[in-house]
Amino acid sequence: MPTTVTSPETPFGAGPHYRALESLYSSAPVNALFDSRLDIVGEGQTRIEFTVTEAAYHAAGAAHGTIYFKMLDDAAFYAANTLVTDRFLLTTSFNLHFTKPVKAGKVLAEGHWVSGRRRVLVAESRLVDGEGDEVGRGTGTFMRSRIALSSLPGYRSHAG
Repeated sequence: MPTTVTSPETPFGAGPHYRALESLYSSAPVNALFDSRLDIVGEGQTRIEFTVTEAAYHAAGAAHGTIYFKMLDDAAFYAANTLVTDRFLLTTSFNLHFTKPVKAGKVLAEGHWVSGRRRVLVAESRLVDGEGDEVGRGTGTFMRSRIALSSLPGYRSHAG
């Protein structure tokens, strides 16, 4: 079951937005399928701790690429959405690179915003396994949608 962790320090006024985004992540039905936790550590910076189980393995005994994509996309997406307080972002493209098979255990996805603040934003993310090795990396392009963050129950319930 997903949980939310709060960051020790956030810029003045950003804390409620960050906590609401963490709540939004936890409220997404797809996240009930994964043991994961989003932590927004600052403007344009996220961490998602994720537990990979054998249930996510492909036939050759390692995590299927969908796990890489989910973790990399979420980390980059939420890093970008820290800079947008009014609208939900949409992933318009995502490029990922697999560098090592992921086995069962804890994996950390780290996301950071790269550029853009208006309509289109770019963010990168990387996956680090329990041994400290980078196992994947991705870059996403995200655009503002017409969906107001304040209209989403998972966000609205924790917004300041």
